[in-house]
Amino acid sequence: MSSTKYEANRFFLKDTIRKRIDFLQTAQSRGMTAPPLQKPCPPEIPRVDLPDGAKALARLAKMPVGEAVIQRESLREYSADPLDLEELAALLWAAQGVRQVLGPDTALRSVPSAGARHSFETYLVANRVTGLACGLYRYLPFDGCLAELKRDERIGRRAAAACFGQGFIAASAVTFFWTALPARMEWRYDLAAHKVIAIDAGHVCQNLYLVCQALGAGCCAVAAYDQQACDKLLGVDGEEEFVMYLAAVGKR
Repeated sequence: MSSTKYEANRFFLKDTIRKRIDFLQTAQSRGMTAPPLQKPCPPEIPRVDLPDGAKALARLAKMPVGEAVIQRESLREYSADPLDLEELAALLWAAQGVRQVLGPDTALRSVPSAGARHSFETYLVANRVTGLACGLYRYLPFDGCLAELKRDERIGRRAAAACFGQGFIAASAVTFFWTALPARMEWRYDLAAHKVIAIDAGHVCQNLYLVCQALGAGCCAVAAYDQQACDKLLGVDGEEEFVMYLAAVGKR
């Protein structure tokens, strides 16, 4: 990247927020309907019910949060043991679980988000989860289930290939993919949304790390990936919804 482009990117957000945003003209201020809190899922898509994630977390956690923070690390080597559905439910709830719905445009979740807008959807590349066929799933937190998008015995290898051949992704029990739907955040914050979406991604992934540690599992966040390949893998358009972050998870 040239120095000119670097400087332009470095100051883009600061300049945008300072000079261009009129919060009296956001979609919310103009009375427009907020985007749905959860991306709609066609009724014909098969669902897999999940155990109560909050209860699963309380039952399965093996250490207090302070110890989990002290021991937190990135782990890229996993055993061949599968996760079970209760463990997966605990991880999903910790990263994006719904605690309380306050209204049609506001819900509180297990992680903080600017204005409680929560602009992410969670997809799973499942390799070894007891009770799940290998394949691609989407978490539906308001319904307490997974939508089965595609069965694919090679989904782990496809995910690794979309991440520049990082083999530990194929070896994981499950890989979490978070997509961003900017419109959810833009409804309230206009262009300032793009800054806080990136901040929110860190909240989500850190919760996953800590709960993996507490459950005796390992986690490794991944930001090096082929954008177009990952968007294609999940079947998202790359414009209104696109991959933002991902993390591989497996048993130690």
